[in-house]
Amino acid sequence: MDLQKLLSKTRRAVEDYAMIDEGDKIAVGLSGGKDSVTLLYILAALRRFYPKKFDLVAITVDMGLGLDENEVNAVKKVCEELGVEYRVEKTLIGRIVFDERKEPNPCSLCANMRRGALNNVAAEMGCNKVALGHHADDLIETLLLSLFYESRISTFSPVTKLSRKEITVIRPMLYIREKEIAGFAKDKPIIHNPCPADKHTKREYIKNLLKEMQKENPKIQENILSAITHPDRNNLWDDKKDKTV
Repeated sequence: MDLQKLLSKTRRAVEDYAMIDEGDKIAVGLSGGKDSVTLLYILAALRRFYPKKFDLVAITVDMGLGLDENEVNAVKKVCEELGVEYRVEKTLIGRIVFDERKEPNPCSLCANMRRGALNNVAAEMGCNKVALGHHADDLIETLLLSLFYESRISTFSPVTKLSRKEITVIRPMLYIREKEIAGFAKDKPIIHNPCPADKHTKREYIKNLLKEMQKENPKIQENILSAITHPDRNNLWDDKKDKTV
């Protein structure tokens, strides 16, 4: 996938949801996977020509599960080449989640702790926004996870303001599909996820379920995405009064 095509979709999302303002300092949550690495490249390129000027930094939250030093150094070199300040924040999240708490379903607690650590470091570095590498497939999967396991019709928002941290979370790759990211990132350095729960989660189940459903209906993910991103298609029972049709 060509970077220019990813940039086009990202700029559309940024402008549709007013994600970037003049003078923003944005921290990229750089887990080191293909999604966050792609987001780093996109925002670094966007920074060069976007009419609203913004600064960019990158933060990796080390959960204490043993990141590969060579992989971290390779990602650090990419940041240097892109002119992006890079910081690795070491934490004990892995030990707390797996050794102390012994969580049977660790993903929710781990995600909350990682987000908290990321937002704290971003605020410390003077950032007012945090950019996350969630893409269109994540949006769809989160909707189904909420529906199947939480009895809610819900998914994450393009822009989320965290008033207690004075941080705004943005998701610029909202219109980009995972397969497009995989095509772009195939020759880029990444940091492999050392989490023992990786690929053994409810999200992975939903991802595989969608793949099976897509065999019968190739447009199923496009249809769900369209339902989410078009407001006139996703307002269930907004007016609770009886309607005559």
